[in-house]
Amino acid sequence: MFTFTGEDGLTVHVHGWVPDGPPRAVVQIAHGMGEHALRYAPLARELNAAGYAVYANDHRGHGATMRPGRPGALDDDGWDLLVDDMAALTRILHERHPGLPVVLLGHSLGSFAAQQYILDRSGLVNAVALSGTTAVDGLFAFLAEAGGDVMGAFNAAFQPARTEADWLSRDEAQVDLYIADPLCGFTLDEPSMNGLAAAAVDRLAEPAGIPADLPMYVLVGEHDPLNRGLELSDLAVERYRRAGLTDITYRTYPDARHELFNETNRAEVVTDLIAWLDRVTG
Repeated sequence: MFTFTGEDGLTVHVHGWVPDGPPRAVVQIAHGMGEHALRYAPLARELNAAGYAVYANDHRGHGATMRPGRPGALDDDGWDLLVDDMAALTRILHERHPGLPVVLLGHSLGSFAAQQYILDRSGLVNAVALSGTTAVDGLFAFLAEAGGDVMGAFNAAFQPARTEADWLSRDEAQVDLYIADPLCGFTLDEPSMNGLAAAAVDRLAEPAGIPADLPMYVLVGEHDPLNRGLELSDLAVERYRRAGLTDITYRTYPDARHELFNETNRAEVVTDLIAWLDRVTG
């Protein structure tokens, strides 16, 4: 682990995993809401075995970066600062691994941040992967219909549910690990959620200014409740196509839920990810 200082003085904590030999490229992971970077250690080790160095910061309001007793609190202008933190880490990775391609892999909330990141910082990365992603403005419309109960809305499709987090994965052991983790299971606080919602409408709904040749990989589970079937992920991909992106890989996994890297078919998901990484960094 190492740290760097965010634009507002916050200490941001970063976890790193490196392969035994010289890496072929770098993967920067941006984790989801109500979780933390160490949950991606198994994925990082598999990427290490394929020759990739992997780094992931704990977002502000999460993990080791969280201010004590304030889960989900991003602070003033916190959403934009969270994206700034990701860009600051990318610059550090270029310094640590000069000349190597850097791929940004965002999951869920991290994918929403990655969507904003590439609007004006795409020159920092060679490709972007969006896991468990969606059209964020459509997601907020769905949550408004559900009365704002985020977790309840996500779990509603899996009733009668074994737990309140069945929407994450078909793998019960992974769901139980999430529930037992004291650093998991919360949402952003209201001001932070409002900041994300504003960005969803003002900036993410119609992406523009992204280089046409930036490779993008979108991977979602067909039973991910963030997408209302595949309606919202289809919409997100269509928006990027309208924006002019010419290298979009869109992969959907039947029966899979939200956390593809913790799903029962995770081996398939990782194999597909590595094949795409090998292509875009080769």
